[in-house]
Amino acid sequence: MATSSTIVHNVYLPADAIPTAETRIKLADRILISPLVLGTWAWGDTRIWNWTPESDPKAKDAFDISISKGINTFDTAEGYGNGESERCIARYKENHPDATDIVIATKFFPTPFKLFYPSSLISALRESLARLKVECVDLYQIHAPIHLRSIEVIGDALAEAVKFGLTKTVGVSNYSTAEMIRMYDCLQKHDIQLASNQVEYSLIRRLPETSGHIAECHKRGVAVLGYCPLGMGGLTGKYSRANPPPGNRVIPLGGAKDGNQAEQNAECLGWRLTNEEITELENHPINRQPTFFESIWQHG
Repeated sequence: MATSSTIVHNVYLPADAIPTAETRIKLADRILISPLVLGTWAWGDTRIWNWTPESDPKAKDAFDISISKGINTFDTAEGYGNGESERCIARYKENHPDATDIVIATKFFPTPFKLFYPSSLISALRESLARLKVECVDLYQIHAPIHLRSIEVIGDALAEAVKFGLTKTVGVSNYSTAEMIRMYDCLQKHDIQLASNQVEYSLIRRLPETSGHIAECHKRGVAVLGYCPLGMGGLTGKYSRANPPPGNRVIPLGGAKDGNQAEQNAECLGWRLTNEEITELENHPINRQPTFFESIWQHG
């Protein structure tokens, strides 16, 4: 909810703007998200993130601290912890004094065996709503372009979700420029704006920027949500040849498993790099080669 002190930018943060706790970015002319989105992949995930009962109060601290710092937007998915991440958000926001200001984005996992649309997508969305204990989400995204049905079929299903009042806006994840444009064009036929494309973007994966993908998204009013901003932990300084990162670890959209990490995330607000610092970083490009799985999952 915008207040007199809220500073609203449309689709993206201008290069000279300094994000603060009062900053909001408008997506699809319908929702206002914080300039930093908290990723919740780790919440409830026992297979990759080793979630335990002791993890729950730590994640709740991350939730509460994030909101107190002005970070009110949470990104989850039906596939995170087999839905447990969504249940965590439902528990954490229950009776929270700022519950009405919380923005929730979740995702549909379009496995190839899901062939019947819009029913497959609508059913999955209703199940997510039940886990989240809400009647409508703010942003519903396609998790990756791995569906066997055409983009137009998926887009028509997303349009149905909006028309049914189950989500305010719709987006995609890991779509290439060409795929994003096809989805944008499909939704335009329904008078619906594609809100966002979520892609991996960091100093060691600048492809969305250097390929012109971000510019093509912004040209169409599509926000770009960059996940793994710390390069899957590679930019944190805690890993080395002697202490390599464990397999399969990824930090999505500034993820936080506890209050300390949430505090560190919030420190990115209130300042920006100088133009000279940005130029210096750009003069030392590092391009991480994608794994086989990433080449299938990530098209953008």
